[in-house]
Amino acid sequence: MIDHEVVRVFTGPHGTGGNPLGIVRDGGAVPDGPARQRLAAELGFSETVFVDDASHGGVDIYTPSARLPFAGHPLVGLAWWLRRQGRPVSVLRPPAGEVPTWQAGETTWVRGRAEWATGRRTERYATVAEVEALPAPPPGEGWLYAWAWEDEAAGRVRARGFPRRGDAIVEDEATGAAAIVLTARLGRSLAIRQGVGSRILTRFHADGTVDLGGRVEAVTAAR
Repeated sequence: MIDHEVVRVFTGPHGTGGNPLGIVRDGGAVPDGPARQRLAAELGFSETVFVDDASHGGVDIYTPSARLPFAGHPLVGLAWWLRRQGRPVSVLRPPAGEVPTWQAGETTWVRGRAEWATGRRTERYATVAEVEALPAPPPGEGWLYAWAWEDEAAGRVRARGFPRRGDAIVEDEATGAAAIVLTARLGRSLAIRQGVGSRILTRFHADGTVDLGGRVEAVTAAR
């Protein structure tokens, strides 16, 4: 097993929820795409991030079945982890482009664009109860971000994420890229409660960019 660490991204109050992220500290130990894909499938996290150049923010992201040009929860988690290692960066560089990152109190932020997160369909439900009653996964194909307003005036959303791509991830506990897509489509900043207890914050900007933030906690060092 390749050396890796695990963190939980977008944890809620008192450490609830959070989406586990696998971090391969030395991406050079797994130099080619097929080997990275196999390792991501073996680890079984919704995403695994490979650190190719820590000093310049070079990263590569895989689900158990696909390579991603951009994903929110891996970038937020990695930015926090690099800072904790004493190697903070101001920009991460996944294949989609340059992603600024910064820390504000307990919240780690990144900035991305909805067009980097293709293939994620959002569907509004009338009530929070309808979202919570959905089976995992709901019938159909393709990425579904199901959501309802908890408090529209305050920008509070209840959401669940279903990749429906045929791998082992039936429901995604916290999904940064889908949160960015929803924020861009609504044109407003949001506070999202996803999964069993995760919390995602977004800030919408008129230039089309979206800030994505949340708390991160270490789980364990692993091999």
